[in-house]
Amino acid sequence: MNDRHERGALEPKVFEAEIVTDDVPGSGPRSALTKWWGAPGTAHLRAVAAYRFRKLPRDFLRLAWFVLRGHGRWMAKAWTWATYGDLRADARAARVAGDSEARRQAQELIRADSKARWGRFAIVLHRCVVSAAVVAPVGLVLWCVDSWMVREDMWPWLAQLLNLIGTGWEVVKTVASALLLVGPVGWIVAAAWEGRDKEPGASWLTRPDRDDADSWIDERMVSKALGHLGIAPLNTFFKNGGELLYSIPARRDGNGTFVQVRLPLGTTADMVADRRDKLAANLGRAKLETWPTEGDEAGVLDLWVADKGALAGGAGEWPLQHDRQLDVFDGVPFGLTQRGVVVNAPLIEANWLIGGRPGQGKSAALRTLLLGAALDPTAELWIFVMGESPDFDPFEPRASRYRMGIDDAVAEAAVAALEDLSTEMERRGKVLGEQPGRPPKVSRKLADKAGLGLHPLVCAIDECHELFQHPKFGKRAAELAVRVIKRGRKYGIVLLLATQSPTKDSIPREVTRNVSCGVAFSVADQIANDGLLGAGKYRAGIRATDLRMKTDRGTCVAVGVTDAAFELIRTFYVPFEDEVDMVTPVIHRALAVVREHGREITSRPVIEAVPVDHLADVATVMRGERRVPTRVVLARLAEHNPAEYEGWTFSDLKATLAQYGFGPRKSGGVQVIRAEDVGEALSRRGGSG
Repeated sequence: MNDRHERGALEPKVFEAEIVTDDVPGSGPRSALTKWWGAPGTAHLRAVAAYRFRKLPRDFLRLAWFVLRGHGRWMAKAWTWATYGDLRADARAARVAGDSEARRQAQELIRADSKARWGRFAIVLHRCVVSAAVVAPVGLVLWCVDSWMVREDMWPWLAQLLNLIGTGWEVVKTVASALLLVGPVGWIVAAAWEGRDKEPGASWLTRPDRDDADSWIDERMVSKALGHLGIAPLNTFFKNGGELLYSIPARRDGNGTFVQVRLPLGTTADMVADRRDKLAANLGRAKLETWPTEGDEAGVLDLWVADKGALAGGAGEWPLQHDRQLDVFDGVPFGLTQRGVVVNAPLIEANWLIGGRPGQGKSAALRTLLLGAALDPTAELWIFVMGESPDFDPFEPRASRYRMGIDDAVAEAAVAALEDLSTEMERRGKVLGEQPGRPPKVSRKLADKAGLGLHPLVCAIDECHELFQHPKFGKRAAELAVRVIKRGRKYGIVLLLATQSPTKDSIPREVTRNVSCGVAFSVADQIANDGLLGAGKYRAGIRATDLRMKTDRGTCVAVGVTDAAFELIRTFYVPFEDEVDMVTPVIHRALAVVREHGREITSRPVIEAVPVDHLADVATVMRGERRVPTRVVLARLAEHNPAEYEGWTFSDLKATLAQYGFGPRKSGGVQVIRAEDVGEALSRRGGSG
């Protein structure tokens, strides 16, 4: 038995193991808290906590000073209230000013306020006495009853009333005990709040020695910077303890920080923009890195502040430098905004005015736009350089028209081109009117449709001030340019103008008013700034005058390029210098793209403009009626030939008819055109209409 037991006995197996509980490392609340505290998202919180811990002794003394100052302010307010300090100050001011009437009114207000105050005190005292006279006897009776009788022998309602009173008394004692503990803490907190620093932007959780202190911007810093601009309404607002309303709090916006502030009464965004240099200094930035502009209202300030040094670098290589073609309907890569976003500059339905002092990037920016247009195989390029400059020589094989020089022949060719653009607008207007559905503008589909001739047509004039100031062709060039800018956008015709002399004499005012996109590199003064960007832009804080010569070369202020009020753009630069030519390879690639699409580039002849017969057109729109109101005639003319008559006014119609010996007449209280007058004019001319 023993042997069998020994032979068949099961020896227990031993396993190496350890007891596992629910407290797995890394799964408990403490571990989760540790992970959260060490997460990258809490880096700012850790930095602030560590900084405040080091500053704890200083913060304690600061709080103690706040408590003392808070009590002092309370005492000052109490003294002012008790002695009618504000009203007495009015009386003293009136006495100093010699205004006896104002002094008398202030003294009467003091007496009236004193009488009213004592009257209110008497009413309160009377009510307290009456309440005590009622409550005291009742309380005494209830106390006597409760002392002499057992509650089980009382009436049930009386016992319940006494129980309720007892419970209420216990609650009162409990609350009073809590108040004895919490009250002093609340009192100290209230005193510290009253005694806090009321200087704008007083910071409690700032960390001036943080690693990214150069780039850090928050509402406190903005408020403090605004409070030290020397603007009187802002100073008064902050002195009275006001706090600014941030409709958009400080937030990251590209390479900087954006905030939107509702300014106090009497302060406008223009006032802040006028002190931009001081605001930049207060924020520790260069002027170029600080952009205060007017928001939706005059009292709303939009402020964008760049990270320190973020705008120092260039835009980098042009995205289309080595490959790809382009659709001009999608825009041309133009540069990087101040937020670091690539700008696709619009060409179709847009016209451009580019300017700035010499050597700041004006011609390079125009060249970038033309390179983008050249990479669209459907686009036709006309280029005129009003000076002896080789900046656009590589474009000659890609352009249908290219002239360069300072002689009168180049100016005459540019004016002829503008005349042809005007005639081309008329032709395209008729073609659009013949399309199904009468589309209002040229689209990509229509531009690609063979036989219509609605392809994009881009005309660029560099140093356009030479053309507009030309003694012989300048006036006509200005008239035609304004006409093309106003009406050509919906016909796929784009006008690009560049100048280094943006003055009121060199650039027609109507050109500045009507261009879609204004681009200003470094300019010398407000006149040049608004001549490129539009009237009032300087006052609104949109200023290219702050761009520095050479230092900010290639950086421009642009309006109309995006939906924003303005953009600070670092433009792409395609080198074209003595030793580096990156423009010609792009042109070669553009020519190859054109050939791949089966198109040819031929020198476009001057379009022979067919003269418009205004009298015959008027006869046509009369439609056999004897008398037609002038407003109806104008509407029908615009419908008949939009390119010619769109925008005509009564004065234009009257002046044209006067050339034929008649004009509008009054009939039934309105100005009309009479069919017999038109017929007689046609007869005199020897035509039949």
